[in-house]
Amino acid sequence: MNILVLHGINLNMFGKRDPAQYGTTTLAEINASVSALGKELGAHVEAFQTNFEGAMAERIHQAHADGVHAVIINAGAWTHYSYGIRDALAILKCPIIEVHMSNVHAREAFRHVSVFAEIVKGQICGFGTDSYLMGLRAAVSAVQAGQP
Repeated sequence: MNILVLHGINLNMFGKRDPAQYGTTTLAEINASVSALGKELGAHVEAFQTNFEGAMAERIHQAHADGVHAVIINAGAWTHYSYGIRDALAILKCPIIEVHMSNVHAREAFRHVSVFAEIVKGQICGFGTDSYLMGLRAAVSAVQAGQP
């Protein structure tokens, strides 16, 4: 089972950016934890991060061509306004799990809206790095159950 984890704009700054909101864990540490859990669950996990919206859309297109089994995405601020990434995700025929480390619903009003909400299988937010691990468990479960 191949699962792609997508990290969006500014998420390469985890560990440095607003530790009160995001903690001190780095993106490399998050990727290592997700990959380790993936092995336990029988999944190969690949992670991709970019600060460029077009590169994110192209990686999603590649995921479609590669036939990945599930996608976990934390698009950062793009979550709230990128219809281009939303439309790229809509091409996928696999489960998509949206994750956020912070509780976006307890933050600024603009963060309460996800333009991906209508096309993702589910959303997990507010659990710090565990949001990614919960997202991976949800993705594996959805794939095993044959759910899109």
